[in-house]
Amino acid sequence: MATMQEIQERLWQNKLAKGFNVTNVEREFNYTYAELAEAYEAYRKAKENVGAELADVIFYVMSLAKMLDVDLEKEMMAKLKVNEERTYVDFNGHHIRVNDELK
Repeated sequence: MATMQEIQERLWQNKLAKGFNVTNVEREFNYTYAELAEAYEAYRKAKENVGAELADVIFYVMSLAKMLDVDLEKEMMAKLKVNEERTYVDFNGHHIRVNDELK
């Protein structure tokens, strides 16, 4: 299986080869929003392409990370650790994060 960096590089090379956006960060964010809306619409209508639409969302996020020089795998692992260490309480059926300062 390919690493996240390998997938990101392959995706980036495809964007370059096909002349897709690789410089306009604002546009890439907008495309990401649009792809997320498409994924939701596919889910809402119980279409079989939900997985493909979710993949498009991830591809745009990976492109944004490349454009912004963010090591996405490193950031994901760091954020996962933070989330695992957080404490939540149930409040009326909702998980509410306990203020980190109160721990």
